[in-house]
Amino acid sequence: MSNNSNKRAPTTATQRLKQDYLRIKKDPVPYICAEPLPSNILEWHYVVRGPEMTPYEGGYYHGKLIFPREFPFKPPSIYMITPNGRFKCNTRLCLSITDFHPDTWNPAWSVSTILTGLLSFMVEKGPTLGSIETSEFTKRQLAAQSLAFNLKDKVFCELFPEVVEEIKQKQKAQEELNNRPPSLPLPDVVPDGEAHYGQNGIPLLNGHVPLAPANHPGLQQANRNHGLLGGALANLFVIVGFAAFAYTVKEKSVSIPIIGGEGFCAWRVPFLTWPLPLQNEGVHLGVRGNFTLSAVLPLQSYGSKEREEDEEGT
Repeated sequence: MSNNSNKRAPTTATQRLKQDYLRIKKDPVPYICAEPLPSNILEWHYVVRGPEMTPYEGGYYHGKLIFPREFPFKPPSIYMITPNGRFKCNTRLCLSITDFHPDTWNPAWSVSTILTGLLSFMVEKGPTLGSIETSEFTKRQLAAQSLAFNLKDKVFCELFPEVVEEIKQKQKAQEELNNRPPSLPLPDVVPDGEAHYGQNGIPLLNGHVPLAPANHPGLQQANRNHGLLGGALANLFVIVGFAAFAYTVKEKSVSIPIIGGEGFCAWRVPFLTWPLPLQNEGVHLGVRGNFTLSAVLPLQSYGSKEREEDEEGT
């Protein structure tokens, strides 16, 4: 009879744990659910959902609480089963709410209080017996791997069928996302508050020059440069055209005879008289502006007879 009574939890512990179970169902602990084993109320299993904005986000962490027969006058032991990067697996954790510190234990603390303290210490970085140090990258990797890991645990699947279904839905959604065809690359988007500028000081929108008003300083300078270049090219073409035309016209092209030294003459064309300075061996054509073109055109020597004919013709 004494052996059977030793296997069963004392009445005080049983009543207290039943009360805690009803309380935790009525007022659940954020991010945590817990269930006792049907065969042993002194052994509880819990699941911590990784809180947002932490390295544990998206993870499911399975652990257990082992209550002593003297509960609530003595604290329980706490274990973590799922790899998490914060605590060692299947190792007693040294916290102020565990059997490592019976001197700090308060019998008024309930199962909800214990689980809340566990979560609070989990998201911190303070060391303790049973804790480990890992990078945030490792913790996030373990969070992603925790889904498949927990589905292999028989006790986990039996005690938390709703969580199992939740995990399967997440895995299905992730598989559908991975099987989607790759989408077209998005354009470079400039984050809010940041501005990129082009060569002329014009702000870029998504990596491209946007339409801007005509009075923008950069656009004015660009238009001015293009206008000067266009005008210079137009003058160049006009000058080259006149030079080519003058080269082909040889009859009566000089109105003032050349007698050594420098002189002045005019090319006579139907619509324009273009003044040119003359030199001994030809004509030097000078053009004022942004560009300068010089051309030497051959001149014929005229005698007195040709000169008289020119004067009569004029």
